[in-house]
Amino acid sequence: MKVLVVGKGAREHALCWRFSQSPKVWGLFCASGNPGISRIATPIDIEPDDIGALLRFAESQKIDLTVVGPENPLALGIVDEFERQGLPIFGPTKAAAQLEVSKSFAKTLMREAGVPTAEWESFEDPDAARRYVKARRRPLVVKADGLALGKGVTVCDDPDSALAAIAAAMEEKCFGEAGTRVILEERLTGEELSFFALCNGENALALGVVQDYKAAFDGDRGPNTGGMGAYCPVPRYDRQFEQRVMDQIVHPTLTAMAARGTPFKGVLFAGLMLDSDRITVLEFNVRFGDPECEPLMMRFEGDLAEALLAVTEGHFEQASVKLSSRSAATVVLASGGYPGEYATGLPIAGLEHIDGAEPSQLKVKWAIDRVRVKAFHAGTALRDGRLITGGGRVLAVTAMAASLERALGAAYEAAAMINFEGKQLRNDIGRRAVESAGSQQ
Repeated sequence: MKVLVVGKGAREHALCWRFSQSPKVWGLFCASGNPGISRIATPIDIEPDDIGALLRFAESQKIDLTVVGPENPLALGIVDEFERQGLPIFGPTKAAAQLEVSKSFAKTLMREAGVPTAEWESFEDPDAARRYVKARRRPLVVKADGLALGKGVTVCDDPDSALAAIAAAMEEKCFGEAGTRVILEERLTGEELSFFALCNGENALALGVVQDYKAAFDGDRGPNTGGMGAYCPVPRYDRQFEQRVMDQIVHPTLTAMAARGTPFKGVLFAGLMLDSDRITVLEFNVRFGDPECEPLMMRFEGDLAEALLAVTEGHFEQASVKLSSRSAATVVLASGGYPGEYATGLPIAGLEHIDGAEPSQLKVKWAIDRVRVKAFHAGTALRDGRLITGGGRVLAVTAMAASLERALGAAYEAAAMINFEGKQLRNDIGRRAVESAGSQQ
């Protein structure tokens, strides 16, 4: 099987890493890739949004399966174009991708399907949005309607911060055209989780629950980012919980999408809020999350390429999903200043101790403890043969071990070995879960 992965971040590196372990994949390509991906897949100098060039490459190379990582190619209709040419591709059509592309579309569909979500209204007139804020006394969340690289959500403590968020999105255009329309919704409290399912339009297989950390700084402080870390499995959320999400959220959503004539195929990513026994959907995404994909791929057992191809070609009964019982955790190393302004081109040191050929004392200890550690490249580049920073999120250091505490310990130990000027990370990934487990012993 020849596989093409579209994208160039840590999510795509994790997917390529898992595909590279499939005995059925003998040709692996990535457009456009990164220095980490190029060690396991052939990099293709085509940008992820250049659908025409991607289509020509897939045709010329007779690619058996294309897997799309980021949301923008899906929003542009890459799946529609590939399907017209009879090329297998994993992901939703342009119409089905509206579940992520437009929050107002997703909210309307949830209302129709009876999927629990926060009370909301959408606005294209900033003055009308401001009047809505002033008429409400409870805290609100302001969301740019369109795609904003995971940064278009502002959780507001008071009316003044909501008014400022409206002005930033709709008048200052800080999210570009994505903020032309905004969603104002009630602010929910509780525990936020990410839930993933493989879907073929009618049926779905649960991929599991992941805890993500969106705020930039410890204690969930600071602005939202694309994600600063993640771990799975999440204690307390077992198969029974997964079945509730499938019954109350995933299946009703698939039924509603099919009724509209836009069946959803691919990965459905539901952002959930849990308050006591209540499950509420915050938003939908239509692809693997980042950094959630990294610990998921670390725990995935079996042949990912075979599973995704079965879903793509309509042989859903042949798709198999099995995750290791071990825990996996990801710690993101970001550039100083991220998600605001940050410098690039800074040398990265220490990565050879994790991914290099020479076994360090630390790697020997990991081997004894059956700990698997991998640094997935997010925003890196090469200059004169030397690895440098090339983005806001630079590396996603991921570890898998027998327990969450050991996985986190290994991930943080590995993260400490990597250095670049201004390195920024959260130091509390998984802390509450580990402390909670300890208090119950």
